[in-house]
Amino acid sequence: MANPFGKILLITGNSEFLSDRARRQAVDQIRAAVPAAEVAQAVASSLAPGEFTALTSASLFSEATAVVLTDLQDLGEQVAGELLAYAAAPSDDTSVVLIHGGGVKGKGLLDKLRKTPAVSEVAQQAPKYERDLIAWVRQESRDLGRAIDDEGAAVLVAAVGSDLRSLAAAVDQLVTTLAEGERLDAAVVRRYFGGRAEVRGYEIADAALDGRLDLALERARWAEAAKVAPLLITAALASGLRQLARVVTAAPGLRDADLAREIGAPPFKIRALRQSARGWNETSLRHALDAVAHADLQVKGGSAEPAHAVERMIIDVAVARSRTS
Repeated sequence: MANPFGKILLITGNSEFLSDRARRQAVDQIRAAVPAAEVAQAVASSLAPGEFTALTSASLFSEATAVVLTDLQDLGEQVAGELLAYAAAPSDDTSVVLIHGGGVKGKGLLDKLRKTPAVSEVAQQAPKYERDLIAWVRQESRDLGRAIDDEGAAVLVAAVGSDLRSLAAAVDQLVTTLAEGERLDAAVVRRYFGGRAEVRGYEIADAALDGRLDLALERARWAEAAKVAPLLITAALASGLRQLARVVTAAPGLRDADLAREIGAPPFKIRALRQSARGWNETSLRHALDAVAHADLQVKGGSAEPAHAVERMIIDVAVARSRTS
């Protein structure tokens, strides 16, 4: 384990969950190195001139000190000068953890810190596309000592959503629940998370996009009985149509892997999208997207009959799919 003292750890990125986890890991490392270390935490915007210098000064009560400074992007100019002066000659008995919330604010300070030898950076960016979330889930599972395949990770993302804190908790639950040697795959994920609302939303969308009207309506009625928010269903159908549109308008002959990178879907899902795309063209997709947009407005506007709006949307999507011009 590297000695964290005499150094500055800079945590950057737009994910509060990932940054918070990196902060906790850094503090754990500090306490592991010096259990009696005095750890002070402060918010950058609250620091007055001279206070950062005081925080990083030798403690009368501990042989080592640590400072955790959050919201670095809000640090005042004068205190930023103190920080840069300290970074140029850090104390061997002090560890500093800086957390920047991402974005361009405070970029000048970040650029200067990155050029300082004592500073090391941990960049945390939230996954943006579905394929990135799937890859993140797979890595999260590997970190806990259990492998999960693409399909299982995709089912979990569909079930839990894109919130990383919830996904991490779900992966931890699966890993700790499974018996030794039991395979973590899509079937297992469905066993534990198959009733989640988002899964039902995407199941409804998949049936509608494949032209299976009876099944889509059956699932929509199940969702209504299960108190699934109609907004989740319209969102799932809108997402599915957008991906389908990218497949329909893609250059001919594009390989599955290349198309996956282009539209942000996992490679295994491209085959299903290509199959669904055979029943669609650009005109029918426009009609379907209009139907979903109309239903979405009704649902968000507090329609007296949101379930009817969802069923009407599914029927309109089915009608649109049958159009060829």
